[in-house]
Amino acid sequence: MLRRKKSRNRRRVPRFKGQSISRLVPNMITVGATCAGLTGVKFALEGRWEHAVIAIIVAGVLDALDGRMARLLKSASDFGAELDSLSDFVAFGVSPAFILYFWTLQSLGRVGWIVALFLAICCGLRLARFNTNIGKLPPYAFNYFTGVPAPAGAGLALLPMIAMFAYDQPILREPVAIAVWSVIVAVLMVSRVPTYSFKTVKVPHAAIVPILAVVALLAAGLAGAPWLTLTSVGLVYIMSFGVSILTYRRLKAEAERMHGTRGDGGDSSDAGEGGDGASTPPQLRTVE
Repeated sequence: MLRRKKSRNRRRVPRFKGQSISRLVPNMITVGATCAGLTGVKFALEGRWEHAVIAIIVAGVLDALDGRMARLLKSASDFGAELDSLSDFVAFGVSPAFILYFWTLQSLGRVGWIVALFLAICCGLRLARFNTNIGKLPPYAFNYFTGVPAPAGAGLALLPMIAMFAYDQPILREPVAIAVWSVIVAVLMVSRVPTYSFKTVKVPHAAIVPILAVVALLAAGLAGAPWLTLTSVGLVYIMSFGVSILTYRRLKAEAERMHGTRGDGGDSSDAGEGGDGASTPPQLRTVE
């Protein structure tokens, strides 16, 4: 009997309570993105401009991974979401602004500093609006961002630097031109321009092989001519704004037409279960 009681007491020893290391992986990646963004500022202080841009690119890659890892490991949390927003503001708002300021904007004096501040603040405002709009967008806006997202905004802000590395043209480092470009990018981040959210776009089966071929071409371009390839990607992304605006307007008009048809028809089958006559929002297909 005494041996049985001792064995039971051993079984009742409570386990150590805490988070498993796998649930901390997404937050570790987010912290890594923050460190990469701040390291870009360090490289800028040392005049190592190519390394500064690479650091921001690394931050963008890590930012794309942390959310997917959180969903894969089922470790999403409010703490992780807040940490991700703070990391995005530092890595894609503050760091690119400082890099551009040290690169050429500082030659404009106070005006250059105002432009750098404007770029960073607009990035923060864009992130705040994104957080408040989660779950509030209509179904037809599922495949779109409102404005340019923070990582893409950082890439566009640094696009003149990237093009300078590829073509070595003095005009690409002209302080006034860089200031105007930075203001345009900042306005695009806080604008209502619909831009594609490529991570949610559905790919048709017939397009899988061509897309993989394009990815292989991009990989080869990054290996052989990285700055020229990144410049081309940035220009293609800018040209996609026109297409995203047209498709967004088409889907919005279709949704409004469906709402109008349901409202005018008076069909009781469109009413909710409570009988209050509220129609369910249209579930449109995703953009392919």
